[in-house]
Amino acid sequence: MRVSILILSLIVTFFIVPKISSAELGPTEWEQYRLYPDKNAVYTNEEVEPLKPKVFETNDEIRATPVVIDNRMFVGNHNSGDLFAFDLNSGEKLWENEAPNWIHSEMIFQDGQLYVGYGNRFFQDNGIRGTEESGVLSLDAESGEIVWQYETEGEVMPTPVYENGSVYAVTGDRYLYSLDQTSGELNDQTSIGSVVSMSAPNKTDNTLYFGGSGPEPFEFTAFDIDSGEIKWQTEFPSVFAGLDDVPAASADGIIVTTALQGDAEEPEHMIYAMDQETGEVLWEDSLGKGDFVKNNKSGAPIIYNGSIYVGSPITKKMYAYDLKSGEKQWEYEDEVMKAPPVAKDDVVYFANTKGLVQALDAESGEKQGEIELGGTLAPSGPIIMNDTLMIGSQDSRVYAVPTEDILDEEIETFASLVDSETDGPNDESSNQMMYILAGGLFFIVLLGILLKTKFKKERTQ
Repeated sequence: MRVSILILSLIVTFFIVPKISSAELGPTEWEQYRLYPDKNAVYTNEEVEPLKPKVFETNDEIRATPVVIDNRMFVGNHNSGDLFAFDLNSGEKLWENEAPNWIHSEMIFQDGQLYVGYGNRFFQDNGIRGTEESGVLSLDAESGEIVWQYETEGEVMPTPVYENGSVYAVTGDRYLYSLDQTSGELNDQTSIGSVVSMSAPNKTDNTLYFGGSGPEPFEFTAFDIDSGEIKWQTEFPSVFAGLDDVPAASADGIIVTTALQGDAEEPEHMIYAMDQETGEVLWEDSLGKGDFVKNNKSGAPIIYNGSIYVGSPITKKMYAYDLKSGEKQWEYEDEVMKAPPVAKDDVVYFANTKGLVQALDAESGEKQGEIELGGTLAPSGPIIMNDTLMIGSQDSRVYAVPTEDILDEEIETFASLVDSETDGPNDESSNQMMYILAGGLFFIVLLGILLKTKFKKERTQ
């Protein structure tokens, strides 16, 4: 009896150890830009340790947010349209494919399929944005093979949204498309009256929220998924740029975006908070005036613990605002910053165009740390997966760095951080070695038990 119990215990131990060691680093689905309506892309699995510092090499500039599903990362390239899947533990490239045009969209995931928009920012003579090929691709997440392709007349630089068997995409041809998840066939097509450049739809309570430009006035739109109709549109007659660039953030019944008013000679960066149900502007404030920038003209916000955090490429400052009152809580002066930040454990992390990631106290705005990565960091901003900050760069790399290293005063650059790491085996190699040792020990002990049992039987006969 005791022998049977011991054998059973060994079997259970052998099969449980790999499961604990291979716990997922990321979520099991990713249905919209930056994962959540508040755009604070943070995921935590208590069973998983932060990744060691890693670099994932691609072929060209990265402007999109990396998407993490389980233990895999998916990301695309700006100019070349190359698409990649990586194993997060080993850093190994799992597959590579290619889209027909630029990739600024995330590769969202649902039910084993990836969905990504493609297209460029150039205008056609008829005012439609996007030249050459534009559309949406679906790929098999395991193999990277294209499942279907839907072509549109204008660019699909904004990240699509998945909801209830359909993929929704806003475009440079002034339409919102609803596509069948499995086949890619068109379900419906809605005229929205505006060109959408990078304002990826925010999915909140079965409503999509996004900004658009041209023909004037600029408009912010709410689209009801259930009815398939526009819920409301709010006009911004003083805005001349940026509303179509910014993916809005939402929480507590409030949707937040930014835009530029005035003109290119002296742009004024504005922040707006609207009622999600009606589109009424609840409050607005000026972030200030400054120099005009060519692309990604208006900073993208996140919402964290009742506060809005947003950087301005115009004023070169990071701001914190109270979500409900609109009261400015603090500002922090830096360099040009275009990307949304990310926040965890009362620390806000943001990237600037000089290749720096900085950490600020969420309540006071005081600097907590920084690290220099490489290149111009992607305008889509960092994410945090299990206390590992991940961000793409225009130097063609995705950087993964533990947040504790950003807060470490002794670490200044990613290069010095990597140099300080030991040359020991990586996480994947360690796991494989552990499985081999555990398996070998299991079979040695089992063999010993069986031989001992056989010997006892022979002696009693």
